[in-house]
Amino acid sequence: MSARTLPLLFLNLGGEMLYILDQRLRAQSIPGEKARKDEWTDVDRKRVMNDIITTMFNKKFMEELFKPQELYSKKALRTVYDRLAHASIMRLNQASMDKLYDLMTMAFKYQVLLCPRPKDILLVTFNHLDTIKDFICDSPGILNQVDETFRQLIETYSCLSAGEFQLIRQTLLIFFQDMHIRVSIFLKDKVQNSNGRFVLPISGPVPWGTEVPGLIRVFNHNGDEVKRTEFTTDGNYVTPQREGSFDLYGDRVLKLGTNMYSVSRPVETHMSGSSKNLASHAKENTVPNPLAKEEMDFLARLLGGLEVKTPGGSETGFRLNLFTTDEEEEHAALTRPEELSYKVINIEATQEPGRRAELSRILGELEVAEPRPASSGKGEDLLALMDGL
Repeated sequence: MSARTLPLLFLNLGGEMLYILDQRLRAQSIPGEKARKDEWTDVDRKRVMNDIITTMFNKKFMEELFKPQELYSKKALRTVYDRLAHASIMRLNQASMDKLYDLMTMAFKYQVLLCPRPKDILLVTFNHLDTIKDFICDSPGILNQVDETFRQLIETYSCLSAGEFQLIRQTLLIFFQDMHIRVSIFLKDKVQNSNGRFVLPISGPVPWGTEVPGLIRVFNHNGDEVKRTEFTTDGNYVTPQREGSFDLYGDRVLKLGTNMYSVSRPVETHMSGSSKNLASHAKENTVPNPLAKEEMDFLARLLGGLEVKTPGGSETGFRLNLFTTDEEEEHAALTRPEELSYKVINIEATQEPGRRAELSRILGELEVAEPRPASSGKGEDLLALMDGL
């Protein structure tokens, strides 16, 4: 397992989450002059995106995220995104949050599978961050936060070898290996089978720095080429024209990680209706993990617990539905498998040194933040706790 995988996993899944939320918020937005008090407007959409991106790219949180550490468990990582999605005035019920997370994970899994070479996972991450910057192009302060994360990525990953990137890719594939949720956008494009497994192409550009298959060279003991044999392939391969840019600004060339929910594909966040009842739905290992409860308890404490505070003052928490109708959402909640219940047990924080050290070790030697009073502002409670990391 690579200790450098967590930042790439967090940022790419976060990028997919922002793509989906932006698409659904745009679909449900009402012009400001026509909107009722409980309806979304474009101003609300921008506010939600800004609040979530600000929280996601909090400087001190990013510093902790980039420290070498093992991946969080699936449930712990899901808890992070649950809290992140509610860092603004937007509210998702459990069924919509489930659907959001399924779409996020399957999209990034597909991108990892399609990467021509392991190092290109970094280009996928840059594509996500480039698009996130477009979301907040009129907010210079938040842009600076994202640019700082860009610099951290370049500093951390530009010096890694091909073997280290291969280990990162393998770690990501292990994380995703039991997730086979059917997504309609993939089913329609025929890149996913009815069992939720992806169909990988056998044609297209070969990885940068490699040659098109079809030629075998034989060398003697002096390293001189003595024979050539050509063979035919089933695929139609081409050589890429240039390598994608790994700089702060530049042409990434690779399109994986760009926003597939853009205007050209307007209403494509729907998963196949029968997917929620499939036995192939992602499941956690049923063998009890003695450290799992401690990990979740500690994570809940870092994130201030899962309870979302009711917006104070005259503000209303706006509800976002990722389903076509409320009835679909209610049905998904009723048919939700028990193993997908992500619950966190909040316990009183102990000051026992041994327990603190063990919990710190579990989450990559993070310092335990002292509890702070809850804030009434949208997203400020999580930001305040992140500031204590």
